[in-house]
Amino acid sequence: MSVGTWSPRAILLLGICHSATRTLASTPELHVPPTNIAVVGAGIGGAAAAFYLRQEFGPTVKIDVFEPADVGGRLATVEMANQEYETGGVVIHPLNLHMKYFVDKLGISVRQDVLSKKAVFDGSELTFEESDWFIVNFLRMLWRYGLNYLFMQMWVESVMDKFMRIYQYQQYAYSFTSMERLLHAMGGDDFLSLMNHTLEETMRAEGFAQVFLNDVVAPLTRLTYGQSVRINGLAGAVSLAGADSGLWAVDGGNKRVCSGLFYHSKSELIRARVTDISFKVRPSKTGPSTGFYEVSYVGETGAGHSMYDIVVIATPLHQGKSDISFSGLSSPMVSQFPGIYHQVFSILVHGVLNTSYLGVTRPASEFTVSEVLTADSKDNVMYSLTSVDPVHIPPGYSRPPASHSKVWKVFSPRALDQEDLRRMFLSWDSVSQTPWLAYPAYRTPQRQTPPFILHSRLYYLSAVEWAASSMEMSAISARNVALLAHHRWHKQTGRIDQEDLHTRLRGEL
Repeated sequence: MSVGTWSPRAILLLGICHSATRTLASTPELHVPPTNIAVVGAGIGGAAAAFYLRQEFGPTVKIDVFEPADVGGRLATVEMANQEYETGGVVIHPLNLHMKYFVDKLGISVRQDVLSKKAVFDGSELTFEESDWFIVNFLRMLWRYGLNYLFMQMWVESVMDKFMRIYQYQQYAYSFTSMERLLHAMGGDDFLSLMNHTLEETMRAEGFAQVFLNDVVAPLTRLTYGQSVRINGLAGAVSLAGADSGLWAVDGGNKRVCSGLFYHSKSELIRARVTDISFKVRPSKTGPSTGFYEVSYVGETGAGHSMYDIVVIATPLHQGKSDISFSGLSSPMVSQFPGIYHQVFSILVHGVLNTSYLGVTRPASEFTVSEVLTADSKDNVMYSLTSVDPVHIPPGYSRPPASHSKVWKVFSPRALDQEDLRRMFLSWDSVSQTPWLAYPAYRTPQRQTPPFILHSRLYYLSAVEWAASSMEMSAISARNVALLAHHRWHKQTGRIDQEDLHTRLRGEL
């Protein structure tokens, strides 16, 4: 089987024993491993970084993870009606191989799937409602949009085929110093073009009708990112992949992956907020001066600081997301990167839905739609409305009908007031509103993404989010940063910023 024709399953299985594969290539003599590594942030990116840093640097290095809030970051749950419900990242794509590997490695179960039906709401009525029958849905889409929907699936599949190449590179321990280089390795100039053109521009150039973009594509980008079809093409492709079948989640909550990775990495969680990272040089008795990073922090027990050989920042440094200051860095360092994070509200309501708000005239007991997407309209106060299931689904569970009190998730650009709630629900007994600076506000052209390397041994994992934001993207970035830190520490430059993997592997084998 050639490298270019590996199946996703083969790549996954190879990834489980990726460390053994490296023996295929000659390895230079290694330097003394680092003593201390710091990871700032305990979301999925920070957790995956700790896990992969442990794999790369071995059992002797001390790994500290700084996090003032709950482990999981934007993977979070809220208790309502005596059950836990996801309020952050919800679903995982079947081709997200790192997340699948984590779940398998940690022995975590996948949540039982519950069938769902979608509809699209334009602010006054439902313009599309999914049927129980696949052939009926297909004929409806064919009648209204021709072959656009089929072509969309083919286009997304072509993007995903190129996207999957990153697993081959990481399987063989190749890493990249910038998001642009990583994207080019995956898809060449086409992927860089996706970053610098909107999804609308990209799909129009591919021949998609504007009405299809407005009616079908925009509701999907609003569902995923709370933004229009004017997000970049790569983030848009990630949004559209969310319409695929086979999406899954973790039993007990997706945040369990984070706590499991931390436990497996044997890292120490420090409940503190990092305030400053400075580079210090110390003289050595046996040789040249040695540089360290001093991490200053404030926790429950007061202020403190510690010295580290390597620091990985796994939390966004952009405006509104971070107040970490930097000092003593010899290379240029921007204190705040351009761009902002997009604010959304994840609102859980335990109550009875007012189906007439959606323009539905039949009895609520006959309304079986569980996910309402919305068109890009000023009349819509929400991006989506979803009947959510608890993070643990017991045997025999069935989703209650709309005529019953149950938990609904409103994904909205703002908090809902009492008047909003009265319009949308006949009654409710509890409401939980969680504001998130969830992902970047995507603008094009994206001239340059933040670098993975901020300083000599200071790395920035969240650079990946400016291409597209998801659990898997954070895991990919964590793997890349761990490999990059390892190779640069041990001066293995032959595995940094290299492309044409197939040709290189033939030479190594």
